[in-house]
Amino acid sequence: MRKKFTVAALCAAMVIGSFAGCGKKEAGGDKVINVMSFTEEIPNMVQEYLDKHPELGYKMKKTVVATTNGEYQPALDEMLKSKDSAPDIYGLEAAFVLKYTQGDAAGFAATYDSLGIKTEESLKAAEIATYASEIGTRPADGKVVALPYQATGGCFIYRRSLAKDTWGTDDPATIQTKIGGGSGNWDQFWVAAEQLKAKGYGIVSGDGDIWHAIENSSDSAWVVDGKLNIDPKREEFLDISKKLKDNGWHNETQDWQDGWFADMKGEGPQPIFGFFGPAWLINYTMGDNCGDNKDTPEHEGTYGDWAVCNSPVGFCWGGTYLASAKSAVDKMSDEKKTVVADIIKWVTLDTDENSLQYQWANGTFGGGDGSTKDTVASGVVMKKSDGATGFLAGQNMFEYFVPAGDYATGRNMTQYDETINQCWREAVRAYVAGDVDRAGAIDKFKADVKSKINITVE
Repeated sequence: MRKKFTVAALCAAMVIGSFAGCGKKEAGGDKVINVMSFTEEIPNMVQEYLDKHPELGYKMKKTVVATTNGEYQPALDEMLKSKDSAPDIYGLEAAFVLKYTQGDAAGFAATYDSLGIKTEESLKAAEIATYASEIGTRPADGKVVALPYQATGGCFIYRRSLAKDTWGTDDPATIQTKIGGGSGNWDQFWVAAEQLKAKGYGIVSGDGDIWHAIENSSDSAWVVDGKLNIDPKREEFLDISKKLKDNGWHNETQDWQDGWFADMKGEGPQPIFGFFGPAWLINYTMGDNCGDNKDTPEHEGTYGDWAVCNSPVGFCWGGTYLASAKSAVDKMSDEKKTVVADIIKWVTLDTDENSLQYQWANGTFGGGDGSTKDTVASGVVMKKSDGATGFLAGQNMFEYFVPAGDYATGRNMTQYDETINQCWREAVRAYVAGDVDRAGAIDKFKADVKSKINITVE
């Protein structure tokens, strides 16, 4: 996601100074939009809107606290509990969004309806991916309290040259059939893994590449009725991870480690066929690690050797959501409420060519030159936008990422996922390494979860 590469952690003095001032009455009073975020991304959007509407006479006061050392959520929680400094607009990262839309802090959020937004009508008109509204809906009242601007439905991102060498073609529709894209199961994917192995290629870099697809395609969540729940599809990851290693189908890397990045550039022990991920993985991770991205004689790496097709199972990964504090909305003048609502709509629901999502999809936000195109939550916007990129050798990635959003679900997520996923991944690694047997891995997982989260573990 863009935020991973555009923000630097702020020093404590800067954070405290900004935090202390947010929300206080000052010159202009109600003409200040207070924004809380973990990167500059959302503040930049708000400022862009205000710059385009100088007649409104509003200014922005921002508080940016990086998530690097776990500082953002405590700072946001303190602000939400305060009657004086609750933010008019605040950002929520997918890793912890459920806490603020469906979990412990959901009660602090204002509904989009309370701002005057015709939410249900707008969701349908913009064709917002269902998983996005599911994640942003508060169960207590069934109301939307947060929505994203990015779309993070995942596809399979594969090397064209390896596809040609293995199957004689790099055509996305054909490769999708080869890996079982859209089938809802992994059967054909393992057939493809064997065929790639015969050519000396691994199908993925590490088991983490498959984990996100498995996690988000499960039928139930980690916590059900206050109890730890191991969905059968997630439990099967033990067997899948071991199968990948035992058959030599990957390079045994860990996501976000050097070996993973080396595989993107084609410099691992064996060439790797593909990665699972949303468009942000292409734009802000693979694009930065695949080598030279210029068409020059000195070109090295894998830039331009990639394409996308749909994953065997639907999933989403990541995203940034916008919410507004109820206590802030309750104090707003009608005029300010309208301005805040218009900003949120412009970012999350509008679909015209001046909207944030249209600019984001076409790489023109902030006067960009179109070099970075990204998937957005609105299907309407993506259908009328050009998703062709040089990284994908001119392929329009939106043709596959639009249905990817339809395949994903937000019904199997909880506010505890970040912690529980870490415990599960560690238990699976211990099993695959031979440190524990299968039952021992599950016991380790349960013990780790019990020590970190206050839920029932049986």
